[in-house]
Amino acid sequence: MAIAFVIWGLITALSVSALIIKLCIHIRRNRKRAMGFFHPYTNDGGGGERVLWCAVKAIQEETSHLDLDCVIYTGDHDASPHSLMARALDRFGVKLIHPPKVVHLYKRKWFEETTYPHFTMIGQSLGSVYLSWEALYKFTPLYYFDTSGYAFTYPLARMFGCKVICYTHYPTISLDMIYRVRERYSMYNNDALIAQSIWLSQCKVLYYTIIGWMYGFVGSCAHLAMVNSSWNQSHIEKLWRIPHRTKRVYPPCDTSGLQGLGEIFGWCCCRNPLCDR
Repeated sequence: MAIAFVIWGLITALSVSALIIKLCIHIRRNRKRAMGFFHPYTNDGGGGERVLWCAVKAIQEETSHLDLDCVIYTGDHDASPHSLMARALDRFGVKLIHPPKVVHLYKRKWFEETTYPHFTMIGQSLGSVYLSWEALYKFTPLYYFDTSGYAFTYPLARMFGCKVICYTHYPTISLDMIYRVRERYSMYNNDALIAQSIWLSQCKVLYYTIIGWMYGFVGSCAHLAMVNSSWNQSHIEKLWRIPHRTKRVYPPCDTSGLQGLGEIFGWCCCRNPLCDR
């Protein structure tokens, strides 16, 4: 009876694996000539969204002669091509050449922090894979550009035949986080109850270590990784181990406000010693 159960399990696993492989092969053959931007929250209003729109604008300008569409994967159901184009201009002053295409996602709840009251980090990481599956199944581009830091989606994107590009604002897990738990510091990522217990702290260090190993593996699947600071670059290179594919690209900042203050107070922001302003 036990042998029959094992054989049945193996046959089922092989059958499911064969179906997934067959599906991926079919999807890879039907990839669209496009750059897909994985950014489930297109109304967060932070620096991540500015990076998104500056990236879309740069791609549109550099590929205007190549017929390469820009597609936004978003969980905001009220988002439309023209509303996103207007938001990029009104909120960030980024004028797109033409409206991006939009693919709406309906599985975003599986990435929500509230869905995982415990083991939030691994829950959200695996939830992002499910959300990415929905995105890539609906529309498979040649290039997959993650602008939100969902590294666990990269192996899946490669399975779908995409070139993976990412801009990482902050690592999902850092060596500093593991160190604080090991030293039993009570902070935002380490509850006081855990910090006071040697056994719980050791369990959490093991949990973080496993996630760190997983994060290193999935991150190494990126063809090109961009980071926003030297601190971030140091951690990503240690975790992902792809320094030759990791580039530091400082985030785009709007300095128009500072320039306006300069005109009012008579000082210059350009840092040019030859400037006579």
